[in-house]
Amino acid sequence: MFEFNRLELLSPVGDYERLIAAVNYGADAVYLGGLLFGMRAAPQNFTFEQLKSGVEFAHKNGVKVYLTCNTLPRNNEIVHFEEFIKNASDAGVDAVIATDIGLLSLIKKYTPDMEIHISTQAGIVNFVTANEFYNMGAKRVVLARELSLDEIAEIRAKTPKELDIEAFVHGAMCVSFSGRCLLSAYMVDRDANRGACAQPCRWGYHLMEEKRPNEFFPVYEDEKGTYILNAKDLCMIEHLDKLAEAGITSFKIEGRAKSAYYVSVVTNAYRMALDYLKDHKDNFVLPDYIRDEVFKVSHRSYCTGFFFGHPKDCQYYENSGYIREYDVVAVIDECKDGLLYCSQRNKFSVGDTIEILSPSQKPYEMKITEILDEKGEKLENACHAEMKFKIPCDKIFTNNSIIRMKK
Repeated sequence: MFEFNRLELLSPVGDYERLIAAVNYGADAVYLGGLLFGMRAAPQNFTFEQLKSGVEFAHKNGVKVYLTCNTLPRNNEIVHFEEFIKNASDAGVDAVIATDIGLLSLIKKYTPDMEIHISTQAGIVNFVTANEFYNMGAKRVVLARELSLDEIAEIRAKTPKELDIEAFVHGAMCVSFSGRCLLSAYMVDRDANRGACAQPCRWGYHLMEEKRPNEFFPVYEDEKGTYILNAKDLCMIEHLDKLAEAGITSFKIEGRAKSAYYVSVVTNAYRMALDYLKDHKDNFVLPDYIRDEVFKVSHRSYCTGFFFGHPKDCQYYENSGYIREYDVVAVIDECKDGLLYCSQRNKFSVGDTIEILSPSQKPYEMKITEILDEKGEKLENACHAEMKFKIPCDKIFTNNSIIRMKK
């Protein structure tokens, strides 16, 4: 039986807003990037001062911070690494996530007390490699995404118990080996191994025969053919008990380039699922309201990846787009005197049905009967960006609770 107290929920953070979201909605730890050496160039990421402030905020709330330095750096970048890693240490980060063994040696040289996690980019698929990284000073390994639960259990059984095992449990999956992709660099000169992936594996493709220019043929799959480059999203929220039994101690959510809403909702869903697991270890069947949360963010069809063996249903055949059924319409600033004081995010009107999401709470559904402006005047709708307004409601919600509406 697994030790519940060792299980960690690890959430993605692309900027300070998303850091606040992850902390407020139940992450035990977050991972984020600086301006260099990180595998996501799209998010704003963190300057040294922002990192220092972010670590202070996270630690004040009992949340750990892991800094990514998991790119494969070129010669001209190495000169910047000493300052980068010393700044990380000065900021108080709890660990750094590395791939390159050269950087691993420099981390130990410049910041010998820094905890080191080995990135999924290292492609760890066996216990020998995991043990070798442990011998080199790693405290944790993030396993390759291509492993089954049985393979993970064997790695756990044949590695020191002091070595933490982390795995991705939710989010986008690359059509490559553990994120090591060449397509983006080849097609648009944006190197996926240096944080600038253009996600060409999610574009729509057609075939063109060389002697028939401008005649395009769609790529389909049936019993005789195959689709290309169109992975579903990973979702293991209904199988956390099996992941824990296999020996995974850190449950990682993908998505540093995702919105604060995505981080809030998915973190909250997995927080509630892990808390539910604590009391239902022998009969882990999630309530619908927890399971359904992962369908209320922008996503592709879900699958279970490689955890149950070679995947047979992880390609998305309908199109290359995302499913998005809910919009954030407001955020609650304060609750008092039977009113919700809110800031607008998207238009909604009297008569609409909304859901209010607070940390670790079942979503609360209500119909809007009245919208008041700051002076108490009645409005038909909230239609101006960031406008302040009030909604009558006799329930109390935490500040920064999310108000959303189905499209």
